[in-house]
Amino acid sequence: MTRFALTIEYDGRPFMGWQRQDHGPSVQQAIEDAIATITGEQVLVYAAGRTDSGVHALAMRAHVDVAKPIAPFRLMSAINARIRPAPVAILDCREVADDWHARFSCTGRAYEYRIVNRRAPLTWEAGLAWQLALPLDVEAMREGAGHLIGRHDFTTFRSAHCQAESPIRTLDRLDVERDGDRIVIRTAARSFLHHQVRSMVGCLSLVGQGKWAPGDMKTALEARERAALGFNAPSDGLYFVGASYPED
Repeated sequence: MTRFALTIEYDGRPFMGWQRQDHGPSVQQAIEDAIATITGEQVLVYAAGRTDSGVHALAMRAHVDVAKPIAPFRLMSAINARIRPAPVAILDCREVADDWHARFSCTGRAYEYRIVNRRAPLTWEAGLAWQLALPLDVEAMREGAGHLIGRHDFTTFRSAHCQAESPIRTLDRLDVERDGDRIVIRTAARSFLHHQVRSMVGCLSLVGQGKWAPGDMKTALEARERAALGFNAPSDGLYFVGASYPED
């Protein structure tokens, strides 16, 4: 049995999310089914994170155990050939130690959220970014984001269905950058709560529009209750961009 680490890119629009679902297609199922046709084995693919419906990935990390002797490059090429037309691509495949785990060995995760700040409708970016017509004050958004950096109780910014045992998380990064009418919010932490990134972005959008003051981010955080959340951003603009491991 060989354990392979995969780096995966996918467009989340056709999927119910990463995790296999009974009521619709998932990224996990698409990859597992492709590997089954290659090896004849029923496998389980474990990922560094479980993205929601409509959320995308630029470099999701995952692992799978395969009994059939096969070189990493051949496995990667075969998956990419058989997974079509699903918008999923294996960018890298390599052998790893038997105790390497995509989720439990992971020491950090990074996401970015893409906003297009203009009145004209989206064309090719529809479903790949969140359009906001009202002008956003990026400086105010940066100031508001600063209140969330560090170790906090993020109850306000977690889904009511979040299954994490504790709402305590340490947020290492929450940057807001503008390039023309494109705004990118980049964030990193060891782990995130369910909907945490989308909840933080939604509230930052209120700051950018002047509906909240930057200090209202701190007020919402300290409330430690979901009712204090201002807004949950849609899934369209969210991307899983990377996972880090001790060997990195």
